[in-house]
Amino acid sequence: MAVSTLSQQLRDGNLFAAQCPSREILKHVTSRWGILILISLRDGTHRFSDLRRKIGGISEKMLAQSLQALEQDGFINRMSYPVLPPHVEYTLTGSGEQISEKVAMLADWIEINLPDILAQKESKTV
Repeated sequence: MAVSTLSQQLRDGNLFAAQCPSREILKHVTSRWGILILISLRDGTHRFSDLRRKIGGISEKMLAQSLQALEQDGFINRMSYPVLPPHVEYTLTGSGEQISEKVAMLADWIEINLPDILAQKESKTV
């Protein structure tokens, strides 16, 4: 049986169903913080404080919630070391590496096309 792609599912309407479980995963991966966390972890293992410093504007609460959601979805491994103060590290899983590649391509496209996007926005407000 062939695996359908996200774009095929969108065309077929599966993601439009209110109870579609992929909606929650899509929300975690494509949220502002989810994308930035996944891209940050492409560089390798990071501690919570490293991620907080790297991702400007994220609160501790949002970082913790986003990391937990991505971990529950199977995209991130959380390794806790029994020391004081607590030492926790985060890394991408195999599927996390795959999805981070996809969101990195999206972020790269936005960065490359940002001048045109901003020009379009400006022309609409004039």
